[in-house]
Amino acid sequence: MSAVRRRVVVVGSGIAGMTVAVEASATHDVVLVTKGVLGEATTRYAQGGIAVVLDAAARPGVEDSVAAHVTDTVTAGAGLVDRSVAETVCGDGPDAVSALMRWGTRFDRVDGRLALGLEAAHSAPRILHADGDATGAEIVRALAAKVRSGAVVVRERTLVTELVVRDGAVAGVVCVGVPSGRPQTIDADAVVLATGGAGQLYSHTTNPSVATGDGLALALRGGAHVADLEMYQFHPTRLAVPGGGLISEAVRGEGAVLRDATGRRFMVDVHPDAELAPRDVVAREIARVMLEQGGTPVHLDATALGADFLARRFPGLDTRCRAHGLRWDREPIPVTPAAHYFMGGIRTDLSGRTSVPGLYAVGEAACTGLHGANRLASNSLLEGAVTALRCVPALASAAPAVFEGEPTPYAPRGATGQAQPVDRAELQETMWLAAGLVRDGATLSAAADTLAGWSAPADGTAASYEDANLLEIAGLVVAAALARTESRGAHFRRDFPQRDPGFDRHLSWVRKGDHAC
Repeated sequence: MSAVRRRVVVVGSGIAGMTVAVEASATHDVVLVTKGVLGEATTRYAQGGIAVVLDAAARPGVEDSVAAHVTDTVTAGAGLVDRSVAETVCGDGPDAVSALMRWGTRFDRVDGRLALGLEAAHSAPRILHADGDATGAEIVRALAAKVRSGAVVVRERTLVTELVVRDGAVAGVVCVGVPSGRPQTIDADAVVLATGGAGQLYSHTTNPSVATGDGLALALRGGAHVADLEMYQFHPTRLAVPGGGLISEAVRGEGAVLRDATGRRFMVDVHPDAELAPRDVVAREIARVMLEQGGTPVHLDATALGADFLARRFPGLDTRCRAHGLRWDREPIPVTPAAHYFMGGIRTDLSGRTSVPGLYAVGEAACTGLHGANRLASNSLLEGAVTALRCVPALASAAPAVFEGEPTPYAPRGATGQAQPVDRAELQETMWLAAGLVRDGATLSAAADTLAGWSAPADGTAASYEDANLLEIAGLVVAAALARTESRGAHFRRDFPQRDPGFDRHLSWVRKGDHAC
């Protein structure tokens, strides 16, 4: 007599969500729910690649090791990276990459070997890429094909609005069609949140429109612990034209430099690694220079790389620049920082288990302790793949994770008087000015009051649920930024500009009161 297969609902279809779905479908009945089309996730827009150490000893001229990758990760994370987590994720990287290739991902090669790129704060070239600058798109292509060809049930254009809780454990989800639809319940033995980040909190972001923090908000309302919400990474270089999008760090890794309005290469005076300094350093310096020159963008100068190289190594970026009338082989292009990656999220162990039985989280939606205060470039795809594979064996049990330390309880601040419906553009501008690259207590406190004066009533449309999610997350990001009275990594307080050893710890939170799910 065959064993009864458990049902798993996976929410999200980036690298983490689709990896869980593919791997789990061999032993579980899997339903994958995504509010866009399959693969419409931040992963699709990842350009640089996936950081991993592969057969370094056999590569002439390459000196690298997993230990060096771990050290780079810990150094970039500014004292908040959990070393044991970094050791596991970096160590499991080769197996995760092998799985991606086995499922059809085609990484770039040179002379038969996997090509390796260099990015900021890495001590050696170890970045695998695909189609030059379309790594995420290639991974999504391969994984989506694998999902569709297997036994996974896919529910596209479907937004999860609630977690179903029975006897203290998550037992399914409530969802609606996009843009609107009647609520439907999907029962499950386990729910895996792989919904990515929340770049739509900010007026300037590299994230797609679907990145509204839905999984984080669901977990908060379900009573899960969250952590490091003050740690939002801002990418230094977004093309500063309407719809410009990300300009990969790999461009600087290949030798492009940053110049101010006078043509001066300003990063050489700031950090010994110049343009390849950690992302928080580069992004804040760009912001400072922009302020000095009246808010105009700085410029990324890739002209020394030549037209042929740029078209071959970065074909997608080359096409995009030309579509905007920019010839980056002839003149520098305008760039500005933008919200890029949520280093905080739903607190999990390395198997994706949260503090709530039956609830799991993987990828950018989760906070494992790998990224600390400043994610090392191209560690995001690595973490998504590794933790997704580690999550699948844990799905056989609903046992929750147990974390050290007690989270700080919080209650969403209700609007005083007559609440005003939230305007997403105003929320994004408020967050950009108050909880962006440079913060201070007075501005954060004013933002907290502004956010508390808004409401986001759900009217059955996906947009209204997204607004409610963004408003709740924004309030907690501001609270977390107020609580960390120091500067560290991506979190910079002008009123507390120094690092404080007393904050060599994760700040974790849990929602007070009855849970909305």
